[in-house]
Amino acid sequence: MTGQTPPLHAPGDGHVFIVTYGRSGSTLLQNLLNSIPGYCIRGENNNTLYHMARAWEAVSASEEMRGQRRSGQPTTREHPWYGAELVDPDVLGRDLAETFRRDVLRSPPGTRVAGFKEIRFHLAGAHTGAYLDFIERFFPGSRFVFNTRDHAAVARSGWWASMEPAAVKRELETAEKVFARMRDRLGDRALALHYDDYVGRPQALKPLFDFLDEPFDAARVAQVIQRRLTHSGTD
Repeated sequence: MTGQTPPLHAPGDGHVFIVTYGRSGSTLLQNLLNSIPGYCIRGENNNTLYHMARAWEAVSASEEMRGQRRSGQPTTREHPWYGAELVDPDVLGRDLAETFRRDVLRSPPGTRVAGFKEIRFHLAGAHTGAYLDFIERFFPGSRFVFNTRDHAAVARSGWWASMEPAAVKRELETAEKVFARMRDRLGDRALALHYDDYVGRPQALKPLFDFLDEPFDAARVAQVIQRRLTHSGTD
């Protein structure tokens, strides 16, 4: 991002994204991260960032727009891509990310690490790679925590219980295949957790704190895990 000013609302220690599906225990994980001093991990935003990333992808991937930029020739009013050579994908991406941080995350003063959890990452489908490109490029210091849960337990919970079991199975399997591809790409910037491994077992969450390079406080973790969530069931 040469020639660009640093993002105004980017936290000093980066970003953390919780990647999951619904009824996986992810709100518990969100609460746990928010118990770390200086963390502000927001809840779901209905995949808002993905749609912003798609706008950046549309500009970045357009052969017509790339061709106009490479040509260095100004277009005229009669040209079907009039003004395309003026559009800078890096500037657009930076501004979209800045808008998201400022107007959606709205992290309070003193935030060291910002982020959110989302149950819709897998819906990016064929655009998952471009979505990760966007996050990695415009959200410096990003790390990803993947949270899964026993599928049978998920299927009995919340809205899943009203769906056809075969459809639930397909959705969850698809999500975890997408998650696996994301982790392969992200390497050491990704950590996989399984709800059934850590619920009721604070010590099992020490790898999360190691991953984040944060001190592990077993008593604080136990307190968060035991706290009853205000919404219904496990999310």
